[in-house]
Amino acid sequence: MAARIYKPAKSAAQSGMARTKQWLLAFDQDAPRVIEPLMGWTSSGDTRQQLRLWFDTREEAIAYAQREGIAYRVEEPQDIKRRPMAYSDNFKFNRVGPWTH
Repeated sequence: MAARIYKPAKSAAQSGMARTKQWLLAFDQDAPRVIEPLMGWTSSGDTRQQLRLWFDTREEAIAYAQREGIAYRVEEPQDIKRRPMAYSDNFKFNRVGPWTH
Protein backbone atom coordinates (compact mmCIF):
# COMPACT_ATOMS: atom_id res chain seq x y z
CA MET A 1 0.00 0.00 0.00
CA ALA A 2 1.39 3.36 -0.99
CA ALA A 3 1.27 6.54 1.03
CA ARG A 4 1.15 10.16 -0.05
CA ILE A 5 3.27 12.81 1.68
CA TYR A 6 2.09 16.36 1.08
CA LYS A 7 1.34 19.75 2.62
CA PRO A 8 -2.45 20.19 2.66
CA ALA A 9 -3.90 23.38 1.27
CA LYS A 10 -6.11 25.52 3.45
CA SER A 11 -9.84 25.04 3.10
CA ALA A 12 -12.04 27.65 1.47
CA ALA A 13 -13.71 28.40 4.82
CA GLN A 14 -10.37 29.10 6.44
CA SER A 15 -8.92 32.59 6.48
CA GLY A 16 -5.70 31.81 8.33
CA MET A 17 -2.82 29.51 7.53
CA ALA A 18 -3.39 27.01 10.38
CA ARG A 19 -2.39 23.40 9.69
CA THR A 20 -0.78 24.32 6.38
CA LYS A 21 2.79 24.36 7.62
CA GLN A 22 2.92 20.68 8.57
CA TRP A 23 3.34 17.69 6.27
CA LEU A 24 0.75 14.92 6.15
CA LEU A 25 1.27 11.23 5.45
CA ALA A 26 -1.98 9.67 4.24
CA PHE A 27 -2.41 6.16 2.87
CA ASP A 28 -3.99 5.55 -0.52
CA GLN A 29 -7.12 3.46 -0.86
CA ASP A 30 -6.13 -0.20 -1.30
CA ALA A 31 -9.50 -1.61 -2.32
CA PRO A 32 -12.66 0.14 -3.51
CA ARG A 33 -15.36 0.86 -0.98
CA VAL A 34 -18.47 -1.27 -1.18
CA ILE A 35 -22.07 -0.51 -0.34
CA GLU A 36 -23.45 -2.77 2.35
CA PRO A 37 -26.68 -4.25 0.90
CA LEU A 38 -28.86 -4.27 4.03
CA MET A 39 -28.35 -0.75 5.37
CA GLY A 40 -26.80 0.94 2.33
CA TRP A 41 -23.75 2.13 4.26
CA THR A 42 -20.45 2.55 2.50
CA SER A 43 -17.76 0.42 4.06
CA SER A 44 -14.24 -0.82 3.53
CA GLY A 45 -12.10 -3.49 5.13
CA ASP A 46 -9.03 -1.30 4.79
CA THR A 47 -8.46 0.62 8.02
CA ARG A 48 -5.14 2.20 6.97
CA GLN A 49 -6.92 4.76 4.80
CA GLN A 50 -8.35 6.28 7.98
CA LEU A 51 -4.85 6.88 9.36
CA ARG A 52 -3.35 10.35 8.90
CA LEU A 53 0.05 11.18 10.40
CA TRP A 54 1.26 14.77 10.80
CA PHE A 55 4.96 15.72 10.68
CA ASP A 56 6.74 19.05 11.13
CA THR A 57 9.04 18.55 8.13
CA ARG A 58 9.05 16.60 4.89
CA GLU A 59 12.26 14.83 5.92
CA GLU A 60 10.61 13.49 9.10
CA ALA A 61 7.73 12.05 7.07
CA ILE A 62 10.09 10.45 4.54
CA ALA A 63 12.26 9.00 7.32
CA TYR A 64 9.18 7.49 8.99
CA ALA A 65 7.99 5.92 5.73
CA GLN A 66 11.43 4.46 5.01
CA ARG A 67 11.83 3.19 8.58
CA GLU A 68 8.44 1.43 8.45
CA GLY A 69 8.93 0.10 4.90
CA ILE A 70 6.02 2.09 3.44
CA ALA A 71 6.06 2.90 -0.26
CA TYR A 72 5.50 6.63 -0.59
CA ARG A 73 5.35 9.52 -3.04
CA VAL A 74 6.04 13.14 -2.18
CA GLU A 75 3.86 15.88 -3.65
CA GLU A 76 5.52 19.28 -3.49
CA PRO A 77 3.31 22.21 -2.48
CA GLN A 78 2.44 24.82 -5.08
CA ASP A 79 3.38 28.41 -4.42
CA ILE A 80 0.58 30.78 -3.44
CA LYS A 81 0.04 33.44 -6.07
CA ARG A 82 -1.02 36.66 -4.43
CA ARG A 83 -2.01 39.86 -6.19
CA PRO A 84 -1.19 42.90 -4.09
CA MET A 85 -4.17 45.24 -4.06
CA ALA A 86 -5.14 48.30 -2.13
CA TYR A 87 -8.63 49.36 -1.15
CA SER A 88 -8.25 52.48 -3.27
CA ASP A 89 -7.90 50.28 -6.40
CA ASN A 90 -11.68 49.77 -6.23
CA PHE A 91 -12.26 53.46 -7.08
CA LYS A 92 -9.71 54.04 -9.87
CA PHE A 93 -10.82 55.80 -13.04
CA ASN A 94 -9.14 53.20 -15.25
CA ARG A 95 -10.89 50.28 -13.54
CA VAL A 96 -11.72 47.34 -15.82
CA GLY A 97 -15.29 46.84 -14.63
CA PRO A 98 -17.78 49.54 -13.73
CA TRP A 99 -18.15 50.43 -10.08
CA THR A 100 -21.80 50.81 -9.11
CA HIS A 101 -24.05 50.15 -6.19
